[in-house]
Parts: sequence; C-alpha cells; structure tokens
Amino acid sequence: MSSSAEHTETMEVTEKFTFNPKEGIDNPAMSSVADSETVMAPAFRLCVLRREESERFGFYLRVEKGCQGHVVRRVAPFGVAERSGVRDGDRLLEVNENFVDDMGHTEVSRRINISGTQLCLLVLDGTAYERAVAQGHDLKALTRAQRGKEWSPPRLCFISKDSSSCLGLRILPVEGEKGKFSVSPASGGPAEKAGVRKGDRLVWLDGATVSELSHSAISKMVKKCGDHMTVLVIDSKSEQTYASRRMPILPSMAVGHNLPYRPQKQHLIQGPEGYGFLLRLEQTTSKHPVHVLREVDPGSPAELAGITDGELLLEVNEELIENMEHNDVVDRIRQGGQQVTITTISAQGQDFFTRLGLSALLFCEDTSTAEPIESVELQETTDHDSDSQCVPAEQSIQPRLCAPVEESAQPRLCVLDKGPNGYGFHLGCILTKPGTFISQVAAEGPGEKAGLLKGDVVMEVNGASVEEEYLEDVIMMIKEAGGSLSLLVVGSEGYEKMLQRRTPSSAEQTSIDGQLFN
Repeated sequence: MSSSAEHTETMEVTEKFTFNPKEGIDNPAMSSVADSETVMAPAFRLCVLRREESERFGFYLRVEKGCQGHVVRRVAPFGVAERSGVRDGDRLLEVNENFVDDMGHTEVSRRINISGTQLCLLVLDGTAYERAVAQGHDLKALTRAQRGKEWSPPRLCFISKDSSSCLGLRILPVEGEKGKFSVSPASGGPAEKAGVRKGDRLVWLDGATVSELSHSAISKMVKKCGDHMTVLVIDSKSEQTYASRRMPILPSMAVGHNLPYRPQKQHLIQGPEGYGFLLRLEQTTSKHPVHVLREVDPGSPAELAGITDGELLLEVNEELIENMEHNDVVDRIRQGGQQVTITTISAQGQDFFTRLGLSALLFCEDTSTAEPIESVELQETTDHDSDSQCVPAEQSIQPRLCAPVEESAQPRLCVLDKGPNGYGFHLGCILTKPGTFISQVAAEGPGEKAGLLKGDVVMEVNGASVEEEYLEDVIMMIKEAGGSLSLLVVGSEGYEKMLQRRTPSSAEQTSIDGQLFN
C-alpha cells in the first residue's frame, strides 16, 4: 500500500502594465498582455517500504550518464518498492528524512542497506526532477519545508537506572488517542539526563512499537527491563508533522542520546610493520560468523587509533562486510594500499544493537584523526564467483602496493572454463572513467590461467559489446554464460589510447554504479 505527501507552492508572475495616455487603447501593452505564468514547486512522493525478512525491497539505484541525481531502475513487478509507489526513472531525494541528492552514490546505498525492514523514500519522477533543476529550485530547502517549521527528529534515548534503582520516568496514555502514550521524566532523573523531555510521545520501547501495546503491557515491560531501557521518543508537535504526512516514525531516523555503545570509524595509515592487528574469522555464541580484530600491537596505527582486542569489523572503506567471505574482507583491506578506513564496534556493543533489532551503523561516530592520503576512486566492486586464495585467520593484515603490470595496447581474447569456485575474478566500475574493469584476479584461478590481468577493461562478453552496459548487466551476462566464458579485454592504458582514436561521440562512457537492495 502506498502513501503520498505532496508539497506545492505557487508563485504567479504577471507582466506589468503601465498606461500611456498618449497611445490610448492602441497601447500594445493593453492589447497583448501575456498570460500569467504559474511556477509550481515539484510534487514529491513519499514511499513507505515495508518488507519481510525474506523479502527484497526490489529496486536498483544508479548513477547514469546524462542523468542527474540517483536514478531508480528495474523496479521489480509487484515487489515491495512497486507496491509502495516507487517507479522506474524516479530520482531519490531523501532516505529516512535525510537529504541524499547531494551525497555520493556509495553513501546513499549504505544508508538504504542499514535501514532494516522499513524504509521511507522521498522521490520525484524523472521529468519533474529535471525541470526542477533547470528552473533552479533548491530541492533541499523544499524537502525541508514540507516537514514544517515545528519538525525535529525523533530521539533514541538509553536510560540507565540510578543508585535508587529508578528510571525516573512515568508513561501515561494520551486521553482520547488509542495507542498513544506520553512520557514525563523526573526532574534531574535518569530519563531526563538521557534526553527524554516532558510531554514527549513514546514511540518505541526496547524494540517494540508501543502503538501495538496496551498500557498494562508497557508497564510490565518497564518492570522487567533490568537496570536499563532504550526508548524512541519525539515531541508532540513533530509527531503531528509525521501524522499529517502519513509517515511512520522509525529508529533509523533518530538521533542517538546517551547511547552506551557506538561504532567507531577510523582511518589508518600503514606503519613499517603494517596496521598492527590480526583479523580472524570467529563465531558468536549463536554461531554467527564475525570478523574480529585480535592482538593489537602496542604503538601500532591500530592502537593509536583506539582500537582494542576483540572489536568486530563492520565496514572496510565504507563497504559493508557482514556477508563477505573472510578472504574477501582481507582483499578489501589490501586494496587500500598503504591506508584503509575501517568501522568497528565492541562485541558488547553489537549485542546491544542486535537485541534492539537495529544496525549499529545507524549511530556511527567518525573518530578518525588521520587524513586519507588521496581519495579512492573505486565506487563499487562486485564479487563475481571469486575463487581467491584464502588467507589464514592468523595472518596479519599487511596490505601491499601492487607493482605496475606491463600491458598491451591490443585487445586480448580470454576464454575461461568455470572452476569449482567460479571464474576467479572480481568486477568493478569507476565513476567518471570508462568501462567495466577487472578489479581482482585470484591466484591460480581460471581468470589468471586465461590471461586476465588486474585493471583490464572488459570490452565484450561472449561476443557482445559491454562498453556501454551497466555493471549489473555485465554480471548478469556472465552468470548466464554457463560453464564457459569468452571475454575481450584490454589493458587500461591501451583502452585510453583506443578512446583517443575514436570520435568524441563514441568515446563517451557511461558512469555506472548500481545495486539491488535486499
């Protein structure tokens, strides 16, 4: 079921007429008054997506040549996105009340992926978006205005009992409004110190939506909460702005207050002995695999950044690694050369957010003191059935700089037979640079044996040109190839020379970056 919110603002522009008595009624200004022009602000659409754990949101998000903004593509028929009103060609403006039109594609994808099973998207159809940009509309200001002047984001507050075993909080039903509850914190008490304000509306308590609970059920939860409780609250005026827009209030929209744990993002620059930690694949008590930082060396870049033994690795260079194989995580760290940005959290912190049903990355802190040496151009690397060699869990992470490989300016035809672990290479794409390329080649894998080199640009897949194809389309073609694959590739320098010999129109390349959101 879809819901919509529209914001319209009208400004009339009429040609001014000044009467000239000398010219009388034949004055052209009187006889040819231009029709009034009405400039309408764009009509945004709010799409609320709710999926089951086993479902996908069912859409791709892309950056395309000749199209501004983040473009929605390949909306799955009858899927969650389509049922919620998302359409092919829409431009994405907000994710969970955060304006994303001016963000990089990787960050927007990340925000969607950590949102959980509910997602609020503010979109504008492609034609309206292009018209709004051409007319000079400030889309950020307009999206902010449609929330109203009284709007403030919800707050996720962690309340810890004081020495008298008191939370300092009263929860009362709102008279005449079924399923709504207000809170009243004691002055100077734990709840007030945690960020709860008098008159706030209670939305969520320790992972449960209170609108679905009775007052007695909430009272029982509070009594059984132990020595702490986490609540999602919002002031009454802001609650009304959400209700008027038919928009749910989600923890993924919240600002954290007094949270006991937060993930830490650190930028590390490699020292003489590496980064100074071991990366191991371990299991939690629930048998869930996790990547753990162990044996942090004294005085190493890792220790100086505040990383301690036992922290869990969540991201590498802002790429989620939760579902990656261990050797792929190691490869991601090595790709950074002499620097890497990692996001970590303590095991206790991960347990805290898991019990709440939230991604810890929603409340990440960037505590990095080191500055990146240079920006990383790789926007997305898609793992394609890699059979890369596994790195033992005990091996210290020592990212290396790869020596340049001598490459030919002539295209090469590489024929691969699929091995037990796939074709043995990774595909990637770089924004503002041409083509889909080979980002990694597994040692002794089918790709290496066929002559693929890291950095090769893929020109053809099984005889079909893919220079203007999207990354995910190239991947699909490879997956459909069966057990044998033919790739026409050329080294990056050779490809640049080929482009220089082409006409400008044929040398134009599509900037691509897409992801299917699960």
